[in-house]
Amino acid sequence: MSDSLDAGMRDEIDDQVAEAFDAYLADRLAEPGPLRASPALGRSAGVVLGTVGLGALATALAPTGGAVVCWIWGAIAVIDLVWLLTARRR
Repeated sequence: MSDSLDAGMRDEIDDQVAEAFDAYLADRLAEPGPLRASPALGRSAGVVLGTVGLGALATALAPTGGAVVCWIWGAIAVIDLVWLLTARRR
């Protein structure tokens, strides 16, 4: 009998924690700030993932020299940073 009581109490506590967390997130999304801007940044994730995918392909096709791979990923990092910074301003 104590096992069923413990399981019931755990379920009730889990429900209360989930409701409190949902209320907290709703309050945070109503405030201005980076959390509210995150859905807009989600659209930029496609560009970043695309450049990483192209970088992986370029790395696979690159000559065996390590300098070429470093230049490829350095360019990808710069492109992604510029893209994310300009996307944040929109």
